[in-house]
Amino acid sequence: MKIGIPRALLYYKNEKFWPTFFDEIGVDYIISPETDRKIIECGANLAIDETCLPTKIFLGHVDWLIDKCDYIFVPRVGYRFGYETCTKFQAQTDLVANTFRGKKPKLLFYNIDDKKAYRERKAVYKMGKFLKIKRSQIKYAYIMAKQAQMFFELFRRQKEEARLSESKKLKILLVAHAYNIADKYIGKPIIKAVKALGCEPIIAEYFDESECIRASQSVTATMPWAYNRHLVGAIELHKDEVDGIVLLTTFPCGTDSMVNDLIVRTYKSVPIITLTVDTQDGTAGMETRLESFVDILTLRQENK
Repeated sequence: MKIGIPRALLYYKNEKFWPTFFDEIGVDYIISPETDRKIIECGANLAIDETCLPTKIFLGHVDWLIDKCDYIFVPRVGYRFGYETCTKFQAQTDLVANTFRGKKPKLLFYNIDDKKAYRERKAVYKMGKFLKIKRSQIKYAYIMAKQAQMFFELFRRQKEEARLSESKKLKILLVAHAYNIADKYIGKPIIKAVKALGCEPIIAEYFDESECIRASQSVTATMPWAYNRHLVGAIELHKDEVDGIVLLTTFPCGTDSMVNDLIVRTYKSVPIITLTVDTQDGTAGMETRLESFVDILTLRQENK
């Protein structure tokens, strides 16, 4: 048996957790490749026009996996730390099933559909049972997977904290969801461009999620989306340690369109620029805007 894991959306929130779990239960798996133009075009052709870019990319990765594995892992995660996720995460299992109904792929289900703390563990046990894995083996694999993800996040967070405290360069906080900032097509060119301009990119997503969500409560009591709270909390905690903020979003993200406006209105003392990525090729326009933004940050620093 071979499980296919799309390298998109929630993969980037669990990139050590799920592969480690499958390793420990002894199930073979394949992860789709880095996002490229072919995957994007495939996903865009499968989706309706109003679909956000990350979902189009996800569909492209699912299509790449079809006929290369026995089951495609399509998780449904509706809640995180007691808050809701975007509807694309709640509906992606149904979306895949309907989009590819002609090809009839077999889907491996993983469902977190309420706020209860044990729901993740229950979802893992149910999935393991479907794969005919012994309960004791599932328990051990779950513990090992959680530890692997925890150490991965700790190492990543420590690197960001070190750059934040030690770098003498202009520090730019890149505020973007994990599935955007870590994607080869969306986020990595922006990180590269910031470095090329002689600045230090600080990734908001890589700071401690639970700590950031707690910090976000002082900014807004009503925001329902966990992943946006993570980013808002990172800004709240580190706004005085950076020189500027880049809000990297994808078209047409509904949650970001509202939350980014809240960020701009709340943090008026920090220079902020919004960059929106869509399915079109070329980053020249973004690089020009980033260059102008860095010029402004440099002038501000000189005036100080």
